[in-house]
Amino acid sequence: MERLAHILALVTLVATLAPAGGSPPAKGFYAFTMKSIDGKPVPLKRMKGKVALVVNVATFCGNTPQYAGLETVFEKYRKRGFTVLGFPANEFGAQEPGTNADIKSFCTSKYDVKFPMFSKIVVKGPEKNPLYAWLIENSDRHDEIEWNFAKFLIGRDGHVVKRFSPKTKPESPEVIAAIESALAAK
Repeated sequence: MERLAHILALVTLVATLAPAGGSPPAKGFYAFTMKSIDGKPVPLKRMKGKVALVVNVATFCGNTPQYAGLETVFEKYRKRGFTVLGFPANEFGAQEPGTNADIKSFCTSKYDVKFPMFSKIVVKGPEKNPLYAWLIENSDRHDEIEWNFAKFLIGRDGHVVKRFSPKTKPESPEVIAAIESALAAK
C-alpha cells in the first residue's frame, strides 16, 4: 500500500510539472523549433543576434490592418538585423479559422507579407504552445495574451525586451523606439 502511495505521488508530481503541449520546457527563445506556414521546421536559433517582434496574428480581426505596419517595420529595419515572426492563432473570436494555406494566401495577396509566418498555434489557455508560455513567463507582464496582435520584442540576446498590447500599432513611436534601442544594443 505504501509503495502504491509513492507511485501515485510520483505520477502526480510528474504530471504537475509537465508543460502544456507535452514537450520539455525550453531554456530560452533560441531553444524552440517552430513550424513555418508551409509546415517546415524552423529552429529559432536561426534568429540569434537578431531583434525579433513576435506577434500572434489573425485574418478576420479589427487589428488585421496591422499586417501593413508589421511589413513596413520589417522592411525598414531588416537590413539592420530585425525580423517579424507572425504566429496565426484562433483563440479570440475564432478570427483565424482558415488553414495555413488560406492564411498564407491572404497575407501575401492582401498585405504582401514577406516576414516569416508560422503554422497556426494556440497562444492562450492550458493548451498554449510552449513558446507562448515562455514569452509570457519571461515578459514584463505575466498575464495571458489578451487578443490578436499582442507583440513581444526579443533582443539580440534572446531575452524578452518588452511586451506590447494588441492595440499598440507596430509603427507607433513606442514600438519604434524599443526596436531602435534593441538594435543599438550589442
